[in-house]
Amino acid sequence: MSLLDFSSDAFIVAFFLYCFGFLFYGVSALGRKWSNRSPEEHVKRWGTVAYIISLLGFISHLTFFITRWIGGGHIPTSNMYEFMSFLAMAIMFAFIIVNALYRKPLLGLFTLPLTVIIVAYAAVFPQEVQPLIPALQSVWLKVHVTTAATGEAFFAVGFAAGLMYLLRTVDFTQTNERARREQRWVEFTLYVIIIIIAFISSVFAFRGAGYEASFKQENVTIDDKGIENTTTETVEYSLPPIFKPYNSQVISVDSFLGVDEPLMETPSWMKGVNAARKLNTITWSIINGSILYGLLRLVLRKRIGAAIHPLMDGIDEDDIDEISYRAIAIGYPIFMLGALIFAMIWAYIAWSRFWGWDPKEVWALITWLYYTAYLHFRLSRGWHGSKSAWLAVIGFVVVMFTLIGVNLVLVGLHSYAGV
Repeated sequence: MSLLDFSSDAFIVAFFLYCFGFLFYGVSALGRKWSNRSPEEHVKRWGTVAYIISLLGFISHLTFFITRWIGGGHIPTSNMYEFMSFLAMAIMFAFIIVNALYRKPLLGLFTLPLTVIIVAYAAVFPQEVQPLIPALQSVWLKVHVTTAATGEAFFAVGFAAGLMYLLRTVDFTQTNERARREQRWVEFTLYVIIIIIAFISSVFAFRGAGYEASFKQENVTIDDKGIENTTTETVEYSLPPIFKPYNSQVISVDSFLGVDEPLMETPSWMKGVNAARKLNTITWSIINGSILYGLLRLVLRKRIGAAIHPLMDGIDEDDIDEISYRAIAIGYPIFMLGALIFAMIWAYIAWSRFWGWDPKEVWALITWLYYTAYLHFRLSRGWHGSKSAWLAVIGFVVVMFTLIGVNLVLVGLHSYAGV
């Protein structure tokens, strides 16, 4: 067995250990009412088991990282598979640090699913070790990416604690306008998470079934001299094509539920060879996520937030609020160093300028400004509790767009980090 094969096996082991850790955190939360022990003893016992399993998952994940680094010859953070894998490992590292400080076992009930989702999302991308392009052959790859991701990992823990706070404090039995508005927004947050889960599940399901569809797309460009140039590119789909690329011809489409041709064509204003595929993926994610959400509502016979709310009984909301703030406060300077200062130094070395308004640079700045505002409102304006929790939840949405939206939707100098 090669070192890279061993690394891949360690990654799979880490994924399943994280899943088992989450299940045991679920036991610690769900079993309190039926346990013969006191709720505190039950949570402590099963929370300890869950923490040990999660820690073993982190060790396996770290083994994956080190062995892939040695086997690949460079730090594994150069593409989306490697970066998202590292981010998931960093989130577990941040969780271990925060849990050591505050000893709140149920924080793992929300952090572990986030880690599992990101690990699964990483596995969607090509996993082959790729040689570094010249722009990445620098020591700053290690410094910039690892520190930026570690800062984002602490933001993720802040998000998990913020969501816990909202699920703990929002009263799902009230019917006044303010309560109903809070209920709707919490439910929408959970709905978005379910859409992400549905996206990952859809990609794995269709790839596992060997589904394929491909199109030949003609693109017309005009050069500086006004001469038209026509190029032809092939677009590959791994999900059934609801939308086909604009101005394209079908090469092959596998039949799905009796449908063997696209239903619609992508609008002409959506530029880029992958625009149609991304629109198709988003559409499938929303459709499947809505179906999954509807099934969960049917089984639970209530809003998902209302079903989770009783699990938060006994949790000190002030402690959770403090954990969310502390996690973000730890991540803020780390992110600033990695995503801004180290990034600008590397940009000057690679491109002879500190700042160039590249989409990734802009969104890294937006993320930093957002969390600067969060800390300002928290420390100067006294925004604690619900307001602070909502800022923590929304902030991580900004982080995920910076990581995923910019890499996979926008085009810029950082596009090498995409698929």
